[in-house]
Amino acid sequence: MPYVQDRLVHDADSHLMELPDVLDPYFEKRLLERYHALPVYRHKLGKAGWTDKVREQQADPEFRASADENILLRKNYQALGAFTSNDRPRALDLLGFASQLVFTTFCLNNFGLDQSEDLELAYAAASAHNRMMTDFCKVDRRLLPTGYVPLEDFELAAKTAREAIELGCKALLIPSKPPQNHAPSHIALDPVWRMAEEAGLPIVLHVGGEEKLNPAYFENGLPRVKDFHGGEENFTSLSFMAIPQAPMKTLAAFVIDGVFDRFPNLKFGAIELGAAWVPSWMRFLDSAAQAFVKNEERLQKLSDRPSNIVRRQLRVTPYPHEDVGWIIANAGEEVCLFSSDYPHVEGGRNPLKRFDDSLQGTPERAVRRFYSENFIDLMGAGLAEDLRYPKRLEVA
Repeated sequence: MPYVQDRLVHDADSHLMELPDVLDPYFEKRLLERYHALPVYRHKLGKAGWTDKVREQQADPEFRASADENILLRKNYQALGAFTSNDRPRALDLLGFASQLVFTTFCLNNFGLDQSEDLELAYAAASAHNRMMTDFCKVDRRLLPTGYVPLEDFELAAKTAREAIELGCKALLIPSKPPQNHAPSHIALDPVWRMAEEAGLPIVLHVGGEEKLNPAYFENGLPRVKDFHGGEENFTSLSFMAIPQAPMKTLAAFVIDGVFDRFPNLKFGAIELGAAWVPSWMRFLDSAAQAFVKNEERLQKLSDRPSNIVRRQLRVTPYPHEDVGWIIANAGEEVCLFSSDYPHVEGGRNPLKRFDDSLQGTPERAVRRFYSENFIDLMGAGLAEDLRYPKRLEVA
């Protein structure tokens, strides 16, 4: 039997666990040397032979024989369908999700190229990523690939968005942090939002594209704190506090500068960025509008209170450790989405239980919206009509 039973669940966040050479076939040969010289690429290669080991493990008959019973226990490169596209439909059957929005792991933050001077390589990497993602997801219509669009250059952003839509990407991923020389809400980026709205696809932000915590905060005179992976340089409770800062500012700019209003049918998603910050951020937006409305024409032109605009167009995935019932009660039942983060370890071994526990006492309509309806609303035309309310398929 699948993990999900007797209910409809769409998964707003899942990942590939790409191997380092995954983008090589999608780059022009003249750019491969520059791509391979990136520090993140060299770091990913790491210890020689590790990619051969994970490939061998996934091909091992004995290991594969126990994949079904370990569908939520094996994580990252050990998970079923982590990097082998033909295995991903089976993983989806076992999970029981009606669909999955699929993100990269290796290419999150576009290798940091967006903030570099090498914009040719930045947009080439985005294009390579988008073609790789759509190729991987072609194996099953329930897999919804995201396409990445850097916002640094107005014309190249529009070109990349158009290509991603034509390739079959079902959502356009943009960074949470702003471009180097202009706001993400700049009117010259309107062609990107217009293309997405006309195609019926959402614009999404995802963890990895935000501004990181200033490293000065780690110099506190105390021993370095190890993260949950055991390292000293990755992610701790203090790093966690910085995650929503860039999304809050970028999404506020979209509301205040009128992007949401100019494209009222365009949906936005904030994925794997948490949601406990959303209720107070909505109140703070309303407070800003109230404080400055007399002097700012842009605020006077808004179609509604900022918090109502947010409820109309923004959808957010809480972390499984957050109190989703409280978030829904204070932000509105339109906002929150279920996500598994499969196959990342952060998603946990039983996300349904953790979310269900925090939803105790929440109205059934809001619970239904959390697990399926809000995702269907977010994805628009990106989710085919017959996939929205599919019949339950038993796992053979």
